[in-house]
Amino acid sequence: MTVYDELVARGLIAQVTDEEEIKELVNNGKAVFYIGFDPTADSLHVGHFMALCLMKRLQMAGNKPIALIGGGTAMIGDPSGRTDMRQMMTKETINHNVECFKKQMSRFIDFSDGKAMLVNNADWLLDLNYVELLREVGPCFSVNNMLRAECYKQRMEKGLSFLEFNYMIMQSYDFYELYQKYGCNMQFGGNDQWSNMLGGTELIRRKLGPDADAYAMTITLLLNSEGKKMGKTQSGAVWLDPNKTSPFDFYQYWRNVADADVMRCIRMLTFLPLEEIDAMDSWEGSKLNEAKEILAFELTKLVHGEEEAQKAQDAARALFSNGGDTANMPACAVTEEDLRDGTVDILALLVKSGLAGTRSEARRNVTQGGVTLDGEKVTDFKAAYTLDDFKGEGKVLKRGKKKFIKIVAE
Repeated sequence: MTVYDELVARGLIAQVTDEEEIKELVNNGKAVFYIGFDPTADSLHVGHFMALCLMKRLQMAGNKPIALIGGGTAMIGDPSGRTDMRQMMTKETINHNVECFKKQMSRFIDFSDGKAMLVNNADWLLDLNYVELLREVGPCFSVNNMLRAECYKQRMEKGLSFLEFNYMIMQSYDFYELYQKYGCNMQFGGNDQWSNMLGGTELIRRKLGPDADAYAMTITLLLNSEGKKMGKTQSGAVWLDPNKTSPFDFYQYWRNVADADVMRCIRMLTFLPLEEIDAMDSWEGSKLNEAKEILAFELTKLVHGEEEAQKAQDAARALFSNGGDTANMPACAVTEEDLRDGTVDILALLVKSGLAGTRSEARRNVTQGGVTLDGEKVTDFKAAYTLDDFKGEGKVLKRGKKKFIKIVAE
């Protein structure tokens, strides 16, 4: 199976400009391709995961990735897929986020010996003269076509700012710059970036002639069976930074995906051989839980390393078997300051640990029978405990089937 055929078989490819030419480049290790990442936070998240995995796959096949960090485009903000305008960031915040991205990307991409490049579009975008830019690229863009672009449609109802309207031009200019400077012949991105990517291929051809070989391919967005983007929880995004989403919580996110999504996630995101995945397609019932463990372990290993993945798996198994080693579970410490008349009640524990937002919510959880402490259901919302109850290894406090934390005395 060729590299391109494997991408198709894994369900990764959404749209391509010139399929035969792209096949030729990718299969023969001749693609010099880039994917852009705007540093809108101080960590990459699950939404970036698909792109990072694709870069790794193609690099393993001999192609050269360029990771483009959008220090310049982040000054504007991408309107794609949004109903509101992004919050403006300072240069200092953007630069900090850029440095965070660089560290995380090295887990996926080998930047040694010229095998890959990491560039920042601030290096050319921030020095552009506005009038010169208008004269250079303005004639290459049709406003009528831009307004029909999918990336602007959601913003048109509430009002598309002129600031955001320029985003397509900036992204197109990135491809134009990378093509000339580094011989970059392909751009990959999420399927919601299709219009912006076509803008880049068109700009290159109009500026450099019809023989300029510039291609685009979009990656299937990571959606669940309900059509919603994956990587979001009630508490926010699932981050790749272990300080923002612990390896254990990262593991649990994938361990808890819906039955309808697990095999597709294994196919698209893991590096397991397709033959092995095909054999799992017929799995049902309890075997799907085994598939979820495989998914969670493989992805946690990819992001945080095998040791952390093993710790997370051991902790999760210990929790759901109501025993075993709980050393690697997330923990919440209770201290003397948490005590009232020498005890701390169950509602305070639920709130402090983050399992409930308020005491009233915690009370509802208890009265509805959804709270256990070390496997025993807590039925009295006035139940109280001393520090001695949590000394040593502590006790596992659980709300519902999937929310839990270890309470330890400090």
